[in-house]
Amino acid sequence: MTAPGKIRVGIVGVSPDRGFASIAHVPALRALPQYEIAALCTTRQDSAERAARHFGIPLAFCDAEKMARHQDVDLVTVGVKVPDHYAPVMASIEAGKHVYCEWPLGRDTAEAIGMLEAAQRAGIRHVVGLQGQASPAINYVRDLVAQGYVGRVLAATMIGCAPNWGAAIDRAYQADRASGANLLTITGGHTIDALCYCLGEFRELGAFAVSQRDRIPLEGTGEVVPKNVPDQVVVNGIVGDGAVVSFQIRGGMTRGTHFLFEIHGEAGDLVLTATSRGSMQRQELALQGAQGAGAALAPLPVPGKYRRVPEGVPADSPYNVAQVYARLAEAIRDGKPASPGFEAAVARHRLLDAITRAAETGTKQVTR
Repeated sequence: MTAPGKIRVGIVGVSPDRGFASIAHVPALRALPQYEIAALCTTRQDSAERAARHFGIPLAFCDAEKMARHQDVDLVTVGVKVPDHYAPVMASIEAGKHVYCEWPLGRDTAEAIGMLEAAQRAGIRHVVGLQGQASPAINYVRDLVAQGYVGRVLAATMIGCAPNWGAAIDRAYQADRASGANLLTITGGHTIDALCYCLGEFRELGAFAVSQRDRIPLEGTGEVVPKNVPDQVVVNGIVGDGAVVSFQIRGGMTRGTHFLFEIHGEAGDLVLTATSRGSMQRQELALQGAQGAGAALAPLPVPGKYRRVPEGVPADSPYNVAQVYARLAEAIRDGKPASPGFEAAVARHRLLDAITRAAETGTKQVTR
């Protein structure tokens, strides 16, 4: 890094009018004094230059490898669709640059392991976009559980919704399991990661990952495409020190409870709920708790120490992304591993593999 006090970022996959990089990564980085956006990359030079002008970014590329090798880039953020993660991540690692890659890390576990091993050999700092691990409310819940607020955890329930997995979808590649981008991996991966982050990893599980439709129309065009991925997921199992958990993602559901995480213990209860209809990791969550017999649930404000970013960072999609970037900046400064790193991504990919095996074989999976 040669820019004093600034980590210079190159973003792969930025469009002025759509995409997670434009609505989350760009505003998050611009709100953090540790960073500056130095470059961006799209698939065509003309679109890259147009996006660079729109966002006021000095460098534009249509080749992610060239951007990664540029002397004015210290960190590469990979925000393209999941099937295209591998090449720019590996190019960045080979160039010796730090990497922030969106979740899922790869199309499958093998790709994720390959990226992790390459990053470890290169000694670069790396994070994956499991932004729930940076949520102030989720981190507070994790600490409350560890500190014994609920006593020994006996049971937990988590439910979430994926409204975009209803009667139509907007991206054909998500209907193909080989792309690695579907309800189980994206919504399911983000959400079950928060459960494990708070309560510990699964020891054993059973699952249903069901496709209620084998063909689905695309939004806008009405073209019908084959579909071999689930649109409903249920997982039951044992996590941590023996807590019984139930987990469900409801594809296509737009009404009712959008997100709920209830933790029941011998001494008390904790309840996390949504405050908007956005994805769990892209919003502020509301926390309630109660201890002792007969006590009613009451709001538990999240202490300020769980907020690692300045006041004024935009809410919703950019906020937890900014929280991850704040962690990453500290890791780069201190030369220490960042969190959630590619190790966390590999662990989550392996859990999704176990869920898929349990669903396909109808057998319990022992995961540790």
